[in-house]
Amino acid sequence: MPSSEVHHLFHHPVADHSFSADRQTLAVARDSNVELYARSGSKFALQDELRGHDKTVTGVDIAPRSGRIVTCSQDRNAYVWEPSPSGWKPTLVLLRINRAATSVRWSPSEAKFAVGSGARVIAVCYFEEENNWWVSKHLKKPIRSTITSVSWHPNSVLLAAGSTDGHARVFSSFIKGVDPRPEPSAWGERLPFNTVCGEYLNGTAGWVHGCAFSPSGDALAFTAHDSSITVVYPGGPDQPPKAVVSVSTQVLPLVSLVWTSESEIVAAGYDCEAFKFRGDEQGWELTGSVESKGRPGLADQREESALNMFRQMDLKGKVKDDTQLNTVHQNTISTVRGYAGDGGHVSKFSTSGVDGRVVVWSL
Repeated sequence: MPSSEVHHLFHHPVADHSFSADRQTLAVARDSNVELYARSGSKFALQDELRGHDKTVTGVDIAPRSGRIVTCSQDRNAYVWEPSPSGWKPTLVLLRINRAATSVRWSPSEAKFAVGSGARVIAVCYFEEENNWWVSKHLKKPIRSTITSVSWHPNSVLLAAGSTDGHARVFSSFIKGVDPRPEPSAWGERLPFNTVCGEYLNGTAGWVHGCAFSPSGDALAFTAHDSSITVVYPGGPDQPPKAVVSVSTQVLPLVSLVWTSESEIVAAGYDCEAFKFRGDEQGWELTGSVESKGRPGLADQREESALNMFRQMDLKGKVKDDTQLNTVHQNTISTVRGYAGDGGHVSKFSTSGVDGRVVVWSL
């Protein structure tokens, strides 16, 4: 059974979370602030707060190498926070959007980040040295609704996005002077900005919640509101995909996912637990839950005395209180992220959810 390290931070929803590269700092989006927790022993203690947004923070990401933190919010703004002797210093990003920002992620190169929004655009942001600020270029066509999630290809040029118009798309976010020319890949060869390298409709046109490239970047997986997960294998530039494998499940919709290897995906959502999927181009299948149901912690609920049992029956008409779920998370899981691993294999992943918990799982 995979072991889990549970951190119950507070009784508020966690919209997003991110660990620093050394795993000593945890950033969580709580209401209109981002709270920074420092590891002390086996626990995390509140260390600092990033205040600057005046509406709900929807996304936070820590750049692994530079340690910069990017945040975005429903106030239509994004900030890049840099450590300084006097604390964290925010730099405003010129997003130029007129609806809420919904998600944000640094590119692997850390020269850019992408911000999804309700304005039917993705802002690809980069630093302009001469003006000393972060500016954005917009990916617009053919997005027809809110962007729910963004995910980067390992080459830092291709960007996947899920949307409430039922599509998962792969765009080129190539910016001259910022990106080196990308190597040709299965997604395309010449990649000017806003090239649509792939557009995939969910089978029932349901909202696409989460999307992610495989560790090699040669496959794309996305989850949708019809409780399905779809894996796309591109066939090459201007070619139809080699395979599009869709798995319909009997669980509640999955919101977020992470590839743990080229042949395994972990996804979680409204069922309050994470599920494993295995497969390849020939087919994918749901192999089961990550957690075993008879987990320790539930067993040590002491045996109720006969008196207590009758009292419960008298007061509530039942013997057992069934307000506690049989899972580690007690509410929807909103984010699944890789925590530790090497060479494309994830050995640990982290989840956060509406119950205020951040949990680190070992596979």
